Amino acid sequence: MFSLNVPVPGAVKRLANDLQPQLLDFEQVRDDHTLVVKRFPDDELANGHPEHQLATLQERLRPVISGLPAVEAKVTGIDSFEQPVRGDGPVVYLTIESPGLNRIHRTLTDSFGVVDDLEGDDYTPHVTLARGGSAAAAAAAEQLRAREIDPVTWTVSALVIWDSRHRTPASRFGLPA
Repeated sequence: MFSLNVPVPGAVKRLANDLQPQLLDFEQVRDDHTLVVKRFPDDELANGHPEHQLATLQERLRPVISGLPAVEAKVTGIDSFEQPVRGDGPVVYLTIESPGLNRIHRTLTDSFGVVDDLEGDDYTPHVTLARGGSAAAAAAAEQLRAREIDPVTWTVSALVIWDSRHRTPASRFGLPA
């Protein structure tokens, strides 16, 4: 599966790393921190080899992204999905406020459709920190939600196609200031 993501700045990565000692009760702790803007499930892409799917996606995205401006984004706190749509809960994450990012998401879903229960009106911009676990993870999520953090603001000036098979960026699109 491919997705279109926002690379997060070092300040957000440092914040996530500073929180790692409080994530020990979760089954999975993320060490790659990105912000998903739009998902592209394999069944929505052209059949064939992943490199062909990537090339097709790049060509389809280019005219949609070409008119999008850079936008501001801000980490404002910590929250969780107790019962996530997919995978094990709880999912604890950094909350992101960004009207501009929501506009970009709407532009992309208008062009490519939505992944049910995750996108469109259900889209919650966030950076996942950890997921899954026992009652101890649920208690840790509750403690993290109550924690106050210093906000982190940055300019989203690029979007990357994320290749989930290789867990790496596959392509980059700049957003003009």
